Amino acid sequence: MKTALVLNGPNLNLLGTREPAVYGSATLADVEQLCEKACAAHGLKLDFRQSNHEGVLVDWIHEAGQLQAQGKLAGVILNAGAYTHTSIALHDAIKGAAVTVIELHISNVHAREAFRHHSYISPAAKSVMAGFGVQGYALAVAGLAGLAAQA
Repeated sequence: MKTALVLNGPNLNLLGTREPAVYGSATLADVEQLCEKACAAHGLKLDFRQSNHEGVLVDWIHEAGQLQAQGKLAGVILNAGAYTHTSIALHDAIKGAAVTVIELHISNVHAREAFRHHSYISPAAKSVMAGFGVQGYALAVAGLAGLAAQA
């Protein structure tokens, strides 16, 4: 059974209390439970992580590339938070690790501030999902399972 690696970047540990009008009231623990159910429904194991530190996310993406090359990982669902708009390092890690990544955003970043409209992650990602709230995680798991079945 392959694993889905769900990586969450800076400030996502504040879900449920940070700007609930934008991000909703679900906590990161709620999102992890949602992902657990979605993975189970699609025959995947879940590895769910969060870090506020860019280098840690880069290390995890490198690890993911190795696991995918070994046939153990379906891919990565990455909510890079604000690093989406600033991190060339994450872009380079995804490309360098040759790992399948679905870029995920809880809110519709294109309907928000102009600085959120550009993503350094998108050119390296297999797909991009935005604006479905935390339910986007379950949709991304389904998408990742579909991509893994095609591989």
